[in-house]
Amino acid sequence: MSKLKKWCSSMVFVGIGVGVLLWGGFNWSLELTNTEEFCISCHEMESTVYQELQETIHWSNRTGVRATCPDCHVPKDWIHKVYRKIRASNELYHKFLGTIDTPEKFEDYRLTMAMNEWKRMKSTNSRECRNCHDFSSMDLEKQDERSADRHDPHVWEVEDGKEPSLTCIDCHKGIAHSLPEGWEEAVDNDPLLSSGLDAIKETGE
Repeated sequence: MSKLKKWCSSMVFVGIGVGVLLWGGFNWSLELTNTEEFCISCHEMESTVYQELQETIHWSNRTGVRATCPDCHVPKDWIHKVYRKIRASNELYHKFLGTIDTPEKFEDYRLTMAMNEWKRMKSTNSRECRNCHDFSSMDLEKQDERSADRHDPHVWEVEDGKEPSLTCIDCHKGIAHSLPEGWEEAVDNDPLLSSGLDAIKETGE
C-alpha cells in the first residue's frame, strides 16, 4: 500500500508539473502574439495601417506615451483576451486566402475591416480606449475649447454615476488610421453604430 501511495503522490506532482508547463507555454504563446512586432510581421499590416499610425498623435505626442497595436485592439483582461484571440483566427483564414495581400485589395476591404472593428469597440463601450482614457480623469481646462465642449456632458454623466451617452468610437473614428471611402453612409445604415449619431449632432459634431 505504501508503494501505491508513493506512486500516486508522484503522479500528482508530475501532473501538477505538466499542468504548470502547459499553462505557462500557452500563456507565453498568447503573449508572444500580443506584441506590435507580431502584428506587423505580415506586410498587409506593416505597409498600410502601421504607416498610418505613425502619422497620428497615438504614435508621437507631447507626453511621450505611445499606443501600440495590441493596446487598442486586444483586451488586457485574460478572459476577453482569449475570446479576442479565438475570433482572430478568422484573420488567419483571410491571410491564407490572400484577401488583402495587395494595396488594392486592402483598400477594397478597408471599409469592411473598419466597420467590424468599430462595432467591436462600440459593443464593448470602447473598453480598450478606456485603458488609457477616462472621463473621470479628464481635466477639461487643459483641453482645447472644442474638445472640452464635446467631453463636458459625458464627464458630468460619469460624475452623476451614469453611463456616458456616447462611447469613444462614436466620435473618434479615424483617430489612428485612414477613414475608408463610404464610411459615413455605412455608419448611418448600421443599427449599432448609428445609435449615437443623434447625440453627436446635438453637441455640434
